[in-house]
Amino acid sequence: MAETNTAGEKQFAIQKIYTKDISFETPNSPKVFTQKWEPALDLNLGTHVETLENSMFEVALTITVTVKIGETTAYLVEINQAGIFTISGFSEQEMGPMLGSFCPNVLFPYAREAISDLVNKGGFPQLILAPVNFDALYMQHIQQNQQNQSSPEAKTLN
Repeated sequence: MAETNTAGEKQFAIQKIYTKDISFETPNSPKVFTQKWEPALDLNLGTHVETLENSMFEVALTITVTVKIGETTAYLVEINQAGIFTISGFSEQEMGPMLGSFCPNVLFPYAREAISDLVNKGGFPQLILAPVNFDALYMQHIQQNQQNQSSPEAKTLN
């Protein structure tokens, strides 16, 4: 009797991509539309991973964009773009980059488009976010975690 070993095969599939939460605020309109448009942009990114089943994961990418003119907030956009991914056959060392870098790379264009549409519909000049190097961000996150674990202060705080 022959056995088929499929456990070692690497599989990746996108099951669903969806927007979990979205917000657009213009707290100082209409006054902000009368000011000279010299915006300062602040961008914050975050990811969250939840295991749904053995090989199914929800990865959520949160992007917050705050645009100010001087001290006045022109607008604030926040989106939580998520996806359900089937990932199997990867080693434990490979799963971190898959969930922390590869999946956010898949989600980012959807979030960028939604943000651009909201800003445009809000009456502001088009905003197209630059590409994000999630590989570098993931490596930076890993290095910070390693430094925090090795420092004596981190051990007493945890």
